[in-house]
Amino acid sequence: MKKASSGSRSSAAKQDAVPRNVDEYLAGVPEPARGTLNKVRAAIRSAAPREATEAISYGMPTFKYKGSLLAFGSFSNHCSLFPMSLAVMDAFKDELKGFYTSKGTIRFPVDKPLPAALVKKLVKARLAEKERKKPR
Repeated sequence: MKKASSGSRSSAAKQDAVPRNVDEYLAGVPEPARGTLNKVRAAIRSAAPREATEAISYGMPTFKYKGSLLAFGSFSNHCSLFPMSLAVMDAFKDELKGFYTSKGTIRFPVDKPLPAALVKKLVKARLAEKERKKPR
């Protein structure tokens, strides 16, 4: 595969090859977005169960617990958190009013992470949702 030029990219972390793990993904993200995402990652980790794992899914860092839990990523002009649940997005719509949201996405500035308390609430809501779902 031909190496991409250093022109603009739609995702700040896109590379020729998909990163093998979250650390590799973050290594490809320029500052200040890298520091911002590290803070979001730490907040997710602190609220997620010990059994939760990190993986790259669809090219983005994803926490997994009984399936995908949440994902996050860096883009040209913003960072995003993906709660992977419309019900959770709806439940927190009042707390998310200061952020750009769309179906399943919460955008925030590259230099200003989502508040850790909000991230932890989103994680706990996703965990509760996962626990309510019966295995197939």
